[in-house]
Amino acid sequence: MSALDEFRAAKDAFFRDDPDSPLLPRQRAAFTGLSYYPERPELAFELEPQPLEQPQRVQMQTSSGASANYERWARVRFEIDGRPVDLTVYREPHERALFLPFQDANAGGETYGGGRYLEPQQGDHGRLLLDFNYAYNPYCAYSDHWSCPLPPAENHLPVAIRAGERSFRDWHGA
Repeated sequence: MSALDEFRAAKDAFFRDDPDSPLLPRQRAAFTGLSYYPERPELAFELEPQPLEQPQRVQMQTSSGASANYERWARVRFEIDGRPVDLTVYREPHERALFLPFQDANAGGETYGGGRYLEPQQGDHGRLLLDFNYAYNPYCAYSDHWSCPLPPAENHLPVAIRAGERSFRDWHGA
């Protein structure tokens, strides 16, 4: 079993069994696992971030109409299926955790319409590790009881990223 398979099995177990799961009890009772794309190693990148001279505080709109505070921290540039793309990496102002909300061309179909998230990891020599096989849906994809940051327009991609979690089909407006 690969590290990604183990990660996915643990996530499915959390969603099914843990009281802190984003799923409601009736959803957990019928839950058989999330839907994932097959692993695509070519969608794992080690990139040189281009930090902004001055990180900018932004109010990111959420699915409930509220807002969440983040800092625009850096840009990353790479190719998906031969097409150049660039994304903004955000940072939580106090924790400094990196956050990459994005929406790809499959949003609203194969993937959650509100976009997906990645948590870039800092690698050697300041490079960022972005592995789209770990792209995940925010909790608001599973229930409208959650409020989640929506990817800003600058992180809407014209290409499909067929990696990570797919749409959750058992939502039913829970």
